[in-house]
Amino acid sequence: MNAIELLKDDHKSLRKLFAELGQTTKRASKTRTDLLARIAKQIEVHSQIEEEIFYPAFKEAAGEGDDEAMYFEALEEHRAAGELVLPDLLATDVSSDRFSGRAKVLREMFEHHAGEEEDAMFPKARELLGNERLRELGAEMQVRKAGLMAQPSTRRPSSDAHTLSSELIGAVVSAISPERKGDVNALSLDGTHDELPPPSMRNPAGKGKDGSSTRRSR
Repeated sequence: MNAIELLKDDHKSLRKLFAELGQTTKRASKTRTDLLARIAKQIEVHSQIEEEIFYPAFKEAAGEGDDEAMYFEALEEHRAAGELVLPDLLATDVSSDRFSGRAKVLREMFEHHAGEEEDAMFPKARELLGNERLRELGAEMQVRKAGLMAQPSTRRPSSDAHTLSSELIGAVVSAISPERKGDVNALSLDGTHDELPPPSMRNPAGKGKDGSSTRRSR
């Protein structure tokens, strides 16, 4: 299996998991928790083998210019999903109304990223790297992936994770789906709306109605 085939298989597996998550309701807490943990683990491993092995090889072959720009864009998309949106989703109660919208934000980010790789980066990688080099990279990535998958996940659903503001999530949504205009209220897994009060009525992050902190202690 060459590098592109391996990465496409990862995309296919994640699409399946996201689809299964999208069919759940807030009553299916255990199923949602299990699926979210699997999604988080696969995103973690997939991103790591790309950043450690595939992306550097692509960048070296691409040199400077438009092709190299795809490398930097892909890294930033990994950062946005892995450091911003995914931790926020892991911190969200899976039985809450808010979970559906946030899960769909991550799903749309993944689809945007995977689509750009499959439509632009992978064809260019075939041209720049050639079949033999792609097979070498694929073998290296398979070994690294197996090792990473065997390790305990560093990302699990947890109420102690950092939580993003809805405004920041909206900004991310707007960047990947301009037609949404940053409206996280429009996002849900099951067709319902995840209603939020207008910004002027929201409490500061981590504050209760009386101004006291609502954050859980570690």
